[in-house]
Amino acid sequence: MSKMELLAKIELLNKYEAMMEELKTEADRVRDSIKAEMEAREVEELIAGHYIVRYTSVLSNRFDSTSFKKVLPDLYKAYTKQVASRRFTISA
Repeated sequence: MSKMELLAKIELLNKYEAMMEELKTEADRVRDSIKAEMEAREVEELIAGHYIVRYTSVLSNRFDSTSFKKVLPDLYKAYTKQVASRRFTISA
C-alpha cells in the first residue's frame, strides 16, 4: 500500500468515525425521547406496532475489587493475571 493509499484510508476512516459519532448522538437523542415518553406515561413496557419497548430498573451485584485489594492484597495479587492486547490509534 502506498503512502497516498494509506493516507486516503486514514482520512476515510476519520470520515466514517465522525459519521458514526453523529449517528450515535442522534440515536441517543431518539432513545432518550422514547424513555421520556415512557416515564411521562409511567410505564415500563410499551407496545408500538410489532415492537415491545421495555425500560426497567435492574439490580445487580458487582464485585468490589478495590475494597478486596485493600483488605486482602496478597489474595488479590494471587488471582490477578496480566493480559496482553494491542491498541490501534491514529494521531494528527
